[in-house]
Amino acid sequence: MNPKLHLDPAVVRKARALARKAAAPVEKMARTHTTVSVERAVLRLAGVQGADAEGIPWVNRLLDSVREGVGLETGVALPVWDALLREDARDLTALAQKAATGGVAFRLPTGRDKVRAEALARKAVGAGVKRIDANRRERDRLLERVGDPPKPWIYLIVATGDIYEDIPQAQAAARAGADVVAVIRSTGQSLLDYVPEGATREGYAGTYATQENFRLMRAALDDVGRELGRYIRLTNYASGLCMPEIATLAGLERLDMMLNDCMYGIIFRDINPRRTFVDQRFSRQVHARAGIVINTGEDNYLTTADAVDAAHTVIVSQLLNERFGLEAGLAPWQLGLGHAFEINPAIPDQLRLELAHAQLVRELFPEAPLKYMPPTKHMTGNVFAGYLLDGFFNLVGVMTGQGIILVGMMTEGIVTPWLSDRDLALENVAYVRSAAGSLAEDFHPPRDGFIATRARQVLSESVDLLERIVDDTLLAAIADGTFGITKRPADGGKGLDGVVRHGSSYWNPATEILEGTR
Repeated sequence: MNPKLHLDPAVVRKARALARKAAAPVEKMARTHTTVSVERAVLRLAGVQGADAEGIPWVNRLLDSVREGVGLETGVALPVWDALLREDARDLTALAQKAATGGVAFRLPTGRDKVRAEALARKAVGAGVKRIDANRRERDRLLERVGDPPKPWIYLIVATGDIYEDIPQAQAAARAGADVVAVIRSTGQSLLDYVPEGATREGYAGTYATQENFRLMRAALDDVGRELGRYIRLTNYASGLCMPEIATLAGLERLDMMLNDCMYGIIFRDINPRRTFVDQRFSRQVHARAGIVINTGEDNYLTTADAVDAAHTVIVSQLLNERFGLEAGLAPWQLGLGHAFEINPAIPDQLRLELAHAQLVRELFPEAPLKYMPPTKHMTGNVFAGYLLDGFFNLVGVMTGQGIILVGMMTEGIVTPWLSDRDLALENVAYVRSAAGSLAEDFHPPRDGFIATRARQVLSESVDLLERIVDDTLLAAIADGTFGITKRPADGGKGLDGVVRHGSSYWNPATEILEGTR
């Protein structure tokens, strides 16, 4: 990619250095704490599945029994596998069922018992990681055999609430030109502190994220990919109170992208900041191992804050998401950083402002497959104006080399779009990509022109904000409403009671494997 905005490399380096400093205290906290969902993800890697008659997964029942018996400061692995060696249970699921009735006395093993429990836990959790590794190799094989579509990838949402309705719609979307299919989650699932089991047929403005739903949709997209001669990527949401578990299930079922943002759940779902950052680090370690591309949610800030005044907060969040992702082991090609075409069309030079912001993001993150979101906030009900606005969005996307373009629909934000709206939207983006796909080669804003000057201004404002965050801490900035104008205090929100500080003997076999320390 040829730089076009004449950004000062020293300013860019300073911005990244400040992001690293701002992230450091949060990273330290994440490395020294665990959560109930991190520990349940360990059990899921070891193969615990199923739920009780009330629909509560056995991993929850087992985790709760361990926490009640010996706490989680040492982690779930040692007491669970020690109990498996001592109790008359054929596997972990049977142990969970027995524990749910109060029939298991957990303890923290020592000596030879501890060594035996560690060995058994490493083997069981390692088998889950090996399955994730095999899925990554299978994706690479399919990309080589079936074919990888050229960028920008066209990203389209499918979600009826019924997985068996989603499947034919997803396949139809692929046949109509979609390269990435996102199955949006049922409203409110991010606030559930458990992952539902099995295939689901009822959801609310979306379909529940479950392991079985992942498996069914992955198989369906593999089928249509072979038919079309190109690999179709599958996306879901690793966010909310079960972020580590959903990331684990995505790796076990070969999903390709996951929505995974450092602050989205805090700001827009009122999930406790400490819980979010601890869960996020583990989930990103799993994504790194699985070869999954994450999609971040900076576009959402612009639905609540002004897209011009708050442009620098998007850049700051992207720099933080980059830093947190790299620290967790993600490669730059896995950082699908998000932004959006949300400037009010009534503002003069809207298109030039959008070009400045989009090109700035492109140049700051040259290796990232950026996820560009369509206009929603200023869709008014005038479908003709909406279709034109989506055309401008598609044009900016190809002119600035965005990697992933989410399909904008002319009735976005007004009603649930009809399938015919989706088809028209796909025609819109296909036309622009065909007619102007190489226009980026000819797009060279003047050094001191409007676009380049605006981009440098936003970068400068981003550096100023990062300096304040370094001084005041990131948790304080979130509490002050810096991002998305929503205030979220560090000790507020949902899920804080699920955060546990590591004891001196804390041990997690999954982290050990993912970090390569054994």
